[in-house]
Amino acid sequence: MTRFLHPAACTEVGSLGLFRERFGQGRPDPAGDTVVQGLDLTDAPETAILLGRHWEGVTFLGCQMIETAELHLISAGATLFPPFEDLPYNPYRASLYSTTELADDDLDEKIYRHQAQYRRTEAMPILEALAQRIHDHAVDAALADYLRHFDSVVAIMGGHGVLRDDPSFVRVAELACALTRAGHHIVTGGGPGAMEAANLGAWLAPQADAALADSVELLRDAADYSTPGYLDAALAVIDRYPSGAESLAIPTWFYGHEPTNAFATAAAKYFSNSIREDGLLAIASHGVVYTPGSAGTVQEVFMDATQNHYRTFEIISPMVFLDSEYWADDRLSAPRLLRQLAGDRPYGEMIAVLDDPGEIVAFIEAHPPLHV
Repeated sequence: MTRFLHPAACTEVGSLGLFRERFGQGRPDPAGDTVVQGLDLTDAPETAILLGRHWEGVTFLGCQMIETAELHLISAGATLFPPFEDLPYNPYRASLYSTTELADDDLDEKIYRHQAQYRRTEAMPILEALAQRIHDHAVDAALADYLRHFDSVVAIMGGHGVLRDDPSFVRVAELACALTRAGHHIVTGGGPGAMEAANLGAWLAPQADAALADSVELLRDAADYSTPGYLDAALAVIDRYPSGAESLAIPTWFYGHEPTNAFATAAAKYFSNSIREDGLLAIASHGVVYTPGSAGTVQEVFMDATQNHYRTFEIISPMVFLDSEYWADDRLSAPRLLRQLAGDRPYGEMIAVLDDPGEIVAFIEAHPPLHV
């Protein structure tokens, strides 16, 4: 997962426009660290480029091309990874998903049903396993490219079961809105509940404060993600407030029965939940806020603490717990345990339990990440 913080040094070409620009007539031969990914190169102009260049050391991932071009590339020392057939997903995709793409033609559901069939077998077919791992690596690379545009990333974690008409839903949305207005980029696990609230709050950051109450009213009749009209209610909010701020979702098809929420503007969706969990916490360079949740949220608390404790990614960032009553010592006393675990390590001073969104923003900004 060091890919998130230290992207590998290579030239990645993931669009036809960039392919033509880099390798068209009059351009030099490609360097050996070039990777061409997921392109249809069967048309005559692309075929001419393939046949007219030296490609030694270049890697082609899942590109379509005519047989003559394939033979030329192989003889020229290129490495070709062929496309996978009959999959509902592209293992070699060069960009993150949008929530619109996942919703179109039920793509999200189709991919979930496809991968869920292998949970009932003892061993996943090797080609399917390879395709899923290549896909998740491609999402890693796309995520690294995406994150270059944002200086401060804050994750908001919390339970998927929080209903849209619950007061805590509003409080999480208010927090995400405040953080976005302060210049932080919000990332969540991408699902319903507190995750949706955070992406909603980020989306509404450019709007007047009254937009949140209005949006919650639009969402109220489809309070749970199993309710008919759940997605339609979210789309109604987006239609009413179309100029939203960017935010990121990092969901997984491991929990694919939960829909990816509609308010994130980009989605890094993984097959592997362990890679997704570790990476989500790793990219939160300016802190993680934990809202009330259940076992999954508590697991994330201690995964994050482990990264800070052992300085896994050479950075230590704040851990903030929203709702002092929920995280109290006589209930889920994770903050007290973490402080005892930290001892005199630096991250012990970066743990806080707060109730007010404004105080959380102030704490995060008063405790910038420590690079170690």
